[in-house]
Amino acid sequence: MLTQAQTSFFEENGYLVVEYLFDEDGMLFPVRAEYNGLLDAFVEAWVGEGALDPRVRRLDFFGKLYRCYVRGLDWFQPLDISLPGDEITPDTPMHFGPAGFDLLTDPRLLDVVESLIGPEITSNPIQHVRLKPPARDLHGDEIRAHITRTEWHQDRGVAHDEADATDMVTVWIAMNDATESNGCLKVVPQAGGSLLPPCAKMQTTIADGFVDEDRAVTLPVKAGGAVFLHPLTPHCSLANTTDGFRWSFDIRFNRTGQPTGRSHFPSFVARSRRNPASELHDWRAWRASWEAARATLAVGPHIPIHRWASDAPFCA
Repeated sequence: MLTQAQTSFFEENGYLVVEYLFDEDGMLFPVRAEYNGLLDAFVEAWVGEGALDPRVRRLDFFGKLYRCYVRGLDWFQPLDISLPGDEITPDTPMHFGPAGFDLLTDPRLLDVVESLIGPEITSNPIQHVRLKPPARDLHGDEIRAHITRTEWHQDRGVAHDEADATDMVTVWIAMNDATESNGCLKVVPQAGGSLLPPCAKMQTTIADGFVDEDRAVTLPVKAGGAVFLHPLTPHCSLANTTDGFRWSFDIRFNRTGQPTGRSHFPSFVARSRRNPASELHDWRAWRASWEAARATLAVGPHIPIHRWASDAPFCA
């Protein structure tokens, strides 16, 4: 659990950095191993198709990611812990595995979340893995926030308006050291307040002129650390100006029984002091819920994940 000083800091500033929340052997290594195995399978398939040089097999995880990216082989969606915001098909790739589930349901993480939103905790489906290559090597048309820098936004603004009163917290988990050079987060301290005028430009972002960047704070964090964010705290991520990747997970939790802001995607109870039997403990059931959602959404009308249009009043 958080100390009173940490809780007060979050309530006053809308963010909190918790270093060394996860240890190397207990959590980071299993997640890395799971993703290494996934990527190796993709590489083997692409080598077999002639899309990759067989020598790529000898590279490490980030080396393989890099070679695949520059060759135009998209590993992002197959590695993501979400369905995409665009059209969904019956075979849209996604990944929901045991190590990722253990990360989302780790008791140390849920202890901190409980200190911020209470003991009835739902794992919110607005979640992504973010693997950011060096900015200099990004494709010219790359706009995905999970690959390139993230524009200024509030997490309340990227959910549907049904969740505008939901008690929610974002957790940004560093899988390797996040530095100012490789694209760590920046925040403008703000707890509560209002939703600033949004604009759907390159990404769904706060309209120009509404972020006081002079007050912005840069938040480097070591591998295994996490940044906790209030849903109204303006934040962005910097460009990755290094030669390597920056890897993080972006997940959310909300108070059970309140709208998630993306009701067409599945959520689950991660902790309940009142009704422990309602908690989900089987990663296979987590995966099955997303597979069921994919099957339903693939044959139904498209549901946008955002509510804003590019012709909003403040986008001019």
